[in-house]
Amino acid sequence: MTDGDLVQAEYQIPGPQTTNLADILERVLDKGIVIAGDIKIDLLDIELLTIRLRLFVASVDTAKKAGIDWWETDPALSSHAARNALQDENRELRERLEAYESKADELLVGQDAAATH
Repeated sequence: MTDGDLVQAEYQIPGPQTTNLADILERVLDKGIVIAGDIKIDLLDIELLTIRLRLFVASVDTAKKAGIDWWETDPALSSHAARNALQDENRELRERLEAYESKADELLVGQDAAATH
């Protein structure tokens, strides 16, 4: 190795640091990222259609910290929510059935009372 090589090695300018996709994804999921955009279709200065797009990319923990947890209550995405929805539906159907049966009993009692008079 010559003196020129040593001088060149000491004064090398560092290049950009390489970051792999996993590191970038980890940062995005940890902090979250919001992508927002609007699509407008106008004809002769008359607004025909507006589409608002909002995309929030984050980890589940980051989303929960931001107050976003809709997937926990959506029966299509959560088996727990699906069981709760089914239980709620069954309870509602039982209440409706009891109400109909009570009404039917009242009508039958009314008809029996009218028949005895």
